[in-house]
Amino acid sequence: MKVEALAIPDVKKITPKRLGDSRGYFVELFKDAWFRQHVADLTFVQDNESLSAEVGTIRGLHFQTPPFEQGKLVRCVAGALVDVAVDIRKGSPTFGQWVAAELTPETGDMLWVPPGFAHGFATLKPSTIINYKVTAPYSGEHDKGVKWNDPAIGVQWPQFEKTHLSAKDEKQPLLAELPDYFKI
Repeated sequence: MKVEALAIPDVKKITPKRLGDSRGYFVELFKDAWFRQHVADLTFVQDNESLSAEVGTIRGLHFQTPPFEQGKLVRCVAGALVDVAVDIRKGSPTFGQWVAAELTPETGDMLWVPPGFAHGFATLKPSTIINYKVTAPYSGEHDKGVKWNDPAIGVQWPQFEKTHLSAKDEKQPLLAELPDYFKI
């Protein structure tokens, strides 16, 4: 596996090695010891998957607060998406900054989004499926978010004819309105 730090070094793009021939390919997606040594010494406790039927679906920007803060290891298993991580750790030199990576089944790339980051994605193809491992179980009480198009963050989302959002994501607060959930 290859690991690459993005412009915010705590966020990593991971490219698993594929072994292929005329029949297809084989890939090791996750190796606990490798991940702990090269990315983060954390334990994953749950796998999640979601299907977004329409191009232009935006989900996020989501996070969970302590003690249920989540790190996420994200991959796209069908379709294509732009995956976004926003640093929401007060005191961080990259607070309020974002990074993104395009994830597709063809490349097999994954994105590591550590705790203290808001996460979201936009679908580039219909019937996009995202799968991600998390380091803490879901807790509705600790489920929070920040507005997907907050101008103070300035995520450059792909342009779509129509954007599909949940009612929850339309009403998320701005970054400036968030309490200090995460501090460095």
